[in-house]
Amino acid sequence: MARKETITIDHITDTAFEMTREEGFASVTARKVALKAGCSTQPIFRVYKNMEELQGAVYLRAVEYFRSFSAGFPKRGIAPFSDLGMAYIAFARQERNLFRLLFVEDKKNGISMYELLNGDAGNVVREINMAKDMGCKEPGSLFMRMWIFIHGAACMTLSGDYDLTDAETEQLLVKAYESFVRE
Repeated sequence: MARKETITIDHITDTAFEMTREEGFASVTARKVALKAGCSTQPIFRVYKNMEELQGAVYLRAVEYFRSFSAGFPKRGIAPFSDLGMAYIAFARQERNLFRLLFVEDKKNGISMYELLNGDAGNVVREINMAKDMGCKEPGSLFMRMWIFIHGAACMTLSGDYDLTDAETEQLLVKAYESFVRE
């Protein structure tokens, strides 16, 4: 009778994902994952061809996690891009290591920042259409300006240079939108 596998692909992937959340993506090495998962490196390489494949699985798990986080973030619809911006900045605050992996470090698996943000729900397209419906003549250009602003604020959270409250952040996003629309 064959021995039952106790260390599954899900266990390995979950362990590597949690390590990424807690310690950063660079911490995901075969030895460290094995130690944390309570096994040798053999089960890792039984289910993954190499570390790049495991890291790819962790990256895709982070993408799913971000999309779920963003979808579950409260929507108020005060101004175009404010909901998307609030979720993005909150993700940077709460999930620093995952934010770094997805939006700061070199891209893995060929998923662009736009594709990450837009997701299956069409988040960016919805916001662009909202801006267009509100009379913005160049909503695509507006998105780029807003996104540079939003990404900058989110990155500032990583260095500890962003200490605005959610209410202040929301006001700032609305004012930025209004300012950019007037240009």
